[in-house]
This record gives sequence, structure tokens and C-alpha cells, in this order.
Amino acid sequence: MTDTAYDTLDAYVDAHFDEQVRFLQELVRVPTDTPPGDNTPHALRTRELLQAFGYDAQAHEVPEATVRAHGLRSITNLVVQRRYGPGRVVALNAHGDVVPPGEGWTRDPYGGEVVGGRLYGRAAAVSKCDFSTFTFATRALEASGAKLAGGVDLLFTYDEEFGGELGPGWLLEHGLTKPDLEIAAGFSYQVVTAHNGCLQLEVTVHGKMGHAAVPQTAVDALQAATRVLVALYAENQRLERTRSAVKGIGHGYVNVGQIAGGTNTNVVPGKVVLKVDRRMIPEEDPAAVEAGLRALIEDAARGQAGITVQIKRLLLARAMKPLAGNEPLVKALTTHASALFGEKIEASGTPLYTDARLFSERDIPAVIYGAGPRTVLESNAKRADEHIVLEDLRRATKVVARTLFDLLGV
Repeated sequence: MTDTAYDTLDAYVDAHFDEQVRFLQELVRVPTDTPPGDNTPHALRTRELLQAFGYDAQAHEVPEATVRAHGLRSITNLVVQRRYGPGRVVALNAHGDVVPPGEGWTRDPYGGEVVGGRLYGRAAAVSKCDFSTFTFATRALEASGAKLAGGVDLLFTYDEEFGGELGPGWLLEHGLTKPDLEIAAGFSYQVVTAHNGCLQLEVTVHGKMGHAAVPQTAVDALQAATRVLVALYAENQRLERTRSAVKGIGHGYVNVGQIAGGTNTNVVPGKVVLKVDRRMIPEEDPAAVEAGLRALIEDAARGQAGITVQIKRLLLARAMKPLAGNEPLVKALTTHASALFGEKIEASGTPLYTDARLFSERDIPAVIYGAGPRTVLESNAKRADEHIVLEDLRRATKVVARTLFDLLGV
């Protein structure tokens, strides 16, 4: 009976796959570049598309003042609640926001063009593809005729690039979703149960601006910032010596992703701003990491006359750790992914960080799984010519549909 049910689910996905591809194309064609993060138009278009399937998507707009305080313009999160009877609720969460396309594209980043079995576009792989994966897996489940219990919450959110606090964090905080289990959008067909944490700091080095012809009248903030940079990069040598015990996760790392300062070529810079990203392995204590990094920066700048340093936390995303209750998710996803992809797929960790942690922090067992290749690199995610292989999309949708049947089928 179970094999027959799986066959029914698979047949539905195959029969509606062209429709699923068109759905994804429509999602890719509405930009969601973050920054600037004006993502309500995409949510409203998604809601319209979902209505055509008979799905009532509740639109939850985050107050403008809150959104702008986070450096964004607009966020409207969507919740689709499907209920089949008493039982556990499984949340399926994908994010629509994505980094800007950047340079080097050979395809229109908002075209949703299909070429050679691949669909190209920004967010095609991370993670608008899983808007479609989760939606059509749920449709397949409901069309199967199987007796079901519990329910599904489809959560489509728009704040993952900035940490997720105004995306799934907002929905959870306000009680707009209360799932028992969660599958978060993946970036590959690997089953991920743990990921790194991330600390981001804004470091402002203050000196005194002055004319380059008389540098003795100024205090060079860039020269002081250079000492901070040397100390930060030297820290990576120490971090490389401590590796995580979690499969798929290596060691911590410091990256300086952005530098801004100075006013003109002939002016000694009076202020330099560094944006620092520190990846933390699950074994590290975030409070200790932040205290240590602040001390490192302050020590590097100390003793330089006229120099002051301000340090502001931009983000603290704690590592995701496996919860004991995630076994049903892991078992179903690894079993069906292995069968459908024809290779052994096991649970592992990833050096990335995601908003799935917001569920596990609230004791909701979560697993990351979605459409895509085995690695982010293969999909060009966050690079030029991002794409999803359509056969990967098809198989991932079947994996999620089968998993939902295992969890909710009576």
C-alpha cells in the first residue's frame, strides 16, 4: 500500500511538473534583491499565484518602522495553513529574499529562462525553487486520496539574508505558526541537520581628517584600521587548528566583507568602517566568541594616539544543532532522497548559517532539505548564472511529498 502511495505522489508531480516550472518562472521574474529589501511586491505576487491553486495565503506585513530599523524597505510574510485533522503540524519554510545579481551573467537574472534542462535566474536555486517544491509536494499529498492527519504550514518569508528575525522569527514570535516539525529550504539535496553560527560586527575606526600635504595635522584612521585587519586575518590561523566534530563543518573563520572610508585622494582619512563576519562552529560559545573578537579589535587599535574604535553588533545567528525529535524527518528524507537520486544521502552539517536555527532554538526539530545539486557551488547560488537543474527540482519535490506522507499519512 505504501509503495502504491509513493507511486501516486510521484505520478502527480510528473503530471504537474510543467505547471510547477511555470510557477517558479513567475517567482524568479519578480526581483527580491536584498538589499534594498523591498520584498512585499513578490509576496503579493506569490499570494496571487497560490490562490490559483485554491490556497489562501495569509499576508503578514511587518511594520514599516521595524523593517527600516533593520535596513530594509518592506517585508510581507506569507502563511498557508492546511489542516487534515488532529496530529502534528509540519512547517515548510522557504525564503524569497536574495542577494543582488551582481555582474557576469550570460542570462537575464530575472528571466526564468529554461535552457538545456536548467532554469536560470537569481534565487532559482536559493530558494524560490523551494517555494515550488514545497507547494507542489503539498498539492501532491492532498491529491493522493490518502487519509491524512495533522497539517502543513507553508511559510514563505523574506528576511533570511539579514538573519531571519523578521521572517520566520517574526511569525514564530507572534504565534502565527506553531509547528511540531520543520523542513527549511535547502541549497542542495543533502539532508542538513546542523550548521555554523554567524556573528557580524561593524567596526568604526575614528581618527582626524586632514590635508595630505600636512599629514602631521591629522590622525590616519586607515593606518589604524590596517592594524585591526592584520589582527583579524591572523586570527584565522588560530581558528584553523580547531575543527568541528560535525560532519560537513570545518573550522571557524573571520572575513572582512566590506570596507568604507576616506573622502578624497588628497585627504588623510578620518574614519574607516569595517564589516566583519565571524563564522562559529557549533561547539563554540557565541558570547565568548563575541567578547574575544571585541577584545582582539580593541587591542589592535590600542596605543595609537588620537584613535578611537566603536564596535556595533549587526547580527548574531546561533549555530543550529540537531534536536532529539528530528529522527522522523531525517529518516524519511534520507530514505527517499537516496532512493530517488540513486545515491546514498546521509545527514550532515554545513558551514553556512540559515534561519532554520530559529525553529530549533524554540525546540522545534528542524532539518534543511530542498531542490538543488549536492553543493552550492554547482548551482552558482549567489553568483552569476544561478540555476536549478529541472530534474533535481522534480526529484526533490517527490522526496518532500513522500516525506509528508510518512509524517502525516494515517
